[in-house]
Amino acid sequence: MSEDTGIWTYAITEDGHLSGPDGEVDLSWVTGVGEAKVRIITCSGLTALVSDVSLAEFGEGALRENLENLDWLDEVAREHHYVIDAAARLFPLLPVRLATVYSGDAAVCAALAEHNGQLFDALGRVGGRVEWGVKAYPAQEPEAAPESGKPESDKAGPAPPAGNLAGGGAGEDAGPGGGAGLAYLKRRRAQLTAARETKATAVNAAQAVHADLTAKATDTRLYPAQSAQLSGVRQPMLLNAAYLLDPGDSVTFTAAVAGLATAHRELRIELTGPWPPYSFAGDDDGH
Repeated sequence: MSEDTGIWTYAITEDGHLSGPDGEVDLSWVTGVGEAKVRIITCSGLTALVSDVSLAEFGEGALRENLENLDWLDEVAREHHYVIDAAARLFPLLPVRLATVYSGDAAVCAALAEHNGQLFDALGRVGGRVEWGVKAYPAQEPEAAPESGKPESDKAGPAPPAGNLAGGGAGEDAGPGGGAGLAYLKRRRAQLTAARETKATAVNAAQAVHADLTAKATDTRLYPAQSAQLSGVRQPMLLNAAYLLDPGDSVTFTAAVAGLATAHRELRIELTGPWPPYSFAGDDDGH
């Protein structure tokens, strides 16, 4: 291998999973990052799915710069996912995080040997399982604040009589504008109270949804809420979670999500998946 070439790693599996009654699993049709052919490296009872990449684009320094380019990142993430998703349909595997690049085959083998026990444990935990994602938002649009923070009567109401300007004491009638302003403040206070109660109801509902789905999953990951810029949704995210399931439980799980969406009309629930178990490979694989 050229010194200018690195090894992009997609996933790890056990040696035996690539063999079957019909012979070795054929991966020759799979292409990955940069349209490079996917190949395998086998060491220490494990097999890594990899492809050769140029260090000019995927070396440490170049990666740091390229990861700031969202278009580049989106394309590479899609190519990385394509390989993992295609392979996961053929055998159990452990996804490797995006942009894991080694200097050569020997470095891959060294990593497989160093983390051998952890990798086998992780494969036993997530191999063959799938991940479903659930996000929840308040169903009600956030209330828009008044344009200037002032009641309508303050903007266009009649001026108070001259006598009021000249003399009335604190205990006297504040005039037409005062009555309208007080009514506005009461209305606004009631709106804010209702908004707080609505939000609290939605938050409690999201927690109930998560508890219900957690009981149906093998494992769960709860993530921080995404900003509106990332989620593309104006409402605040109340639930951002991943659930690990055996593939045979997916139908029951998705039906449960649909039932919870019907039961909790105060929420808008989004379901994505099934995915390879990205969220559950994590740091347990030692990579």
